[in-house]
Amino acid sequence: MAGCSAVMKALIFLTFSLHLSSAVTHSLQYIYTGVTPGINFPEFTSVGQVDGQQIDYYDSKMRRVIPKTEWIQKVNADDKDYWNTQTQISLGDQETYKVGVSNLMKRFNQTAGVHTWQNMYGCELDDDGTTRGYDQYGYDGEDFISLDLKTLTRTAPTPQAVITKNKWDKDPGWTKSDENYLKNTCIEWLKKYVGYGRETLERKVPPTASVFQKHSSPEVVCHATGFFPKTVMITWQKDGEDVHEDVELRETVPNQDGSFQKRSVLTVSAEDLQKHTYTCVIQHSSLEKEIVLRDIRILNPGGGSGVVPIGIIVGVAAALLVLVAVVAGIVVWKKKNSGFKPVPPKPASEGDSSSNNS
Repeated sequence: MAGCSAVMKALIFLTFSLHLSSAVTHSLQYIYTGVTPGINFPEFTSVGQVDGQQIDYYDSKMRRVIPKTEWIQKVNADDKDYWNTQTQISLGDQETYKVGVSNLMKRFNQTAGVHTWQNMYGCELDDDGTTRGYDQYGYDGEDFISLDLKTLTRTAPTPQAVITKNKWDKDPGWTKSDENYLKNTCIEWLKKYVGYGRETLERKVPPTASVFQKHSSPEVVCHATGFFPKTVMITWQKDGEDVHEDVELRETVPNQDGSFQKRSVLTVSAEDLQKHTYTCVIQHSSLEKEIVLRDIRILNPGGGSGVVPIGIIVGVAAALLVLVAVVAGIVVWKKKNSGFKPVPPKPASEGDSSSNNS
């Protein structure tokens, strides 16, 4: 039985490794955020990303869409009015989200305070042609309404959201427009953007990794940073066996240079840490061999650090492969969502317009 288990584990690892080494996924994502007026922050912001890298930005104070990478400016050769067109679209969205925040505050019986109304939508394209799309809304950091692209149905987790769902469900043409956008228009733009930035988007940069623990804390952190593309796998082992309990895998977040970072936190007692060998294993498409870390750097209150060995490790060779929502400084969903948003916009009604108010 032990032999069978070992073979099974090896097959699973091989399957995962082959998938990582061959699969390429590109994504296009937009995040719109409407905020209560009267605070020192733009009432509306829009952020566009390709493969987790920001490509454009708009806010209601600046009142224009600006490029955020050099390669996205190649679009000018295909459409000299591209940025002006996007600005006009965003100006319209700005008014839509202003109405949306106001309507939802009334629905939730709110008369004061800072409140946010967000939409996150977009699409993914695998190198085998498989596509995915989503469209999700949030209010004050909580899920509000989302579209299931497979069934073309919307989910509303609160009574206030059900009101919006019932209104939108009465407009089947809008749902079909969403479907066409996420399945076709979004994918077409994603392909175009990837064409502009392929050299950057398909580069491979290995992670820099470390394991550390704050003095007297039961949490041991495995941190990988500086890697590209975004997908990375961080796992823990105890005496050579995978550990799944008491492990918190944090979200992958962008660095200022366009690379990414991610951490996995293992909660373990000091006694258990001394009795057993704990190791952190990092897999990424840029690596010929997985990174296996055996030392914990202790972060002392005074600022110094020490290193405690946690085991001797043999690296396993394997060819591997492997998108924050940057929300312009406001709240994103507390639950992790996978979403995207494209350049030619969805119908204005999606943002709680006058024709389809929330």
